[in-house]
Amino acid sequence: MVVVTPRSFAFRRAINGYRSPGKRYDRTEKKEKKHADNEVKSVEAEQSKKSGRKHADNDEQNPQGKAHEQNSDQSNRLLFFSNRRSTIPTLNVMESAPAKSSLMSPESDIQRTQFPYVTGTSVVGIKYKDGILLAADMGGSYGSTIRYKSVERLKPVGKHSLLGASGEISDFQEIMKYLDELILYDNMWDDGNSLGPKEVHNYLTRVMYNRRNKFNPLWNSLVLGGVKNGQKYLGTVSMIGVHYEDNHVATGFGNHLARPILRDEWHENLSYEEGVKLLEKCMRVLLYRDRSAVNKLQIAKITEEEVTISQPYSLKTFWNFSAFQNPTVGAEGSW
Repeated sequence: MVVVTPRSFAFRRAINGYRSPGKRYDRTEKKEKKHADNEVKSVEAEQSKKSGRKHADNDEQNPQGKAHEQNSDQSNRLLFFSNRRSTIPTLNVMESAPAKSSLMSPESDIQRTQFPYVTGTSVVGIKYKDGILLAADMGGSYGSTIRYKSVERLKPVGKHSLLGASGEISDFQEIMKYLDELILYDNMWDDGNSLGPKEVHNYLTRVMYNRRNKFNPLWNSLVLGGVKNGQKYLGTVSMIGVHYEDNHVATGFGNHLARPILRDEWHENLSYEEGVKLLEKCMRVLLYRDRSAVNKLQIAKITEEEVTISQPYSLKTFWNFSAFQNPTVGAEGSW
């Protein structure tokens, strides 16, 4: 047991730090350092006195400046002591960073289609004996104005699928970017297998439903058809993720005006020529009844062997119906 007394070695080691036995503690170094510090303090005191005299002379000449400096010194002291008393950091509202806007705020930072600007109208799809047929016109409406008349809305997807879209054109382009990445990722495996129409359709339903749940929808209704391993597939998905598979599908006004025609005239053993005539009949009715439709359309065909999209062409129309020539004859009421 070591007894620590004021004169013991343990006491001196605790106060001055450990020194090896061969070295003696030199007190002169400490005295010289203290003397140098005192000289520096004296020089600083003399300089402060001189500056004080100058400030006094300036204050006599400019009493307003002196009052301003006193007020600023007093405010600084108050701020210093208030900060010392307060342990909770304060927040300056004017200088703080702006808070991120939420979905309920009018200026949300979420990039989404709040209202469709350039839109395409109906897409009609049917199964026929050898594959799938899709039809769509090439109009792009800016509001109620048919601004663009050469918008392609039928696109191949991979080796076995074909996609048609109505709704916002920019969102359709975004969907095609997603599908291009999907097909590229599938091809990178190089395993001899490829995504079929059913897999692509399921992928699109997940994408549309996911974006809808985030209040950031893709403003489109899609028709996806294809053939793989001899199996024909035709399905549709809406902008909120509602999807189904059928022998004939349509989007937009086609759901109301073309589907009744398809229910009456479609059959399973349709030839290619009969299928094209049936689609042209549906598109002609839509041209008559839909203000956003244009007389310039494409028909796409997909079979086990290939995907073919026709060149744009126009339909023969007849506008000499009496109801078209005199639309207000016999009308009653304020209309």
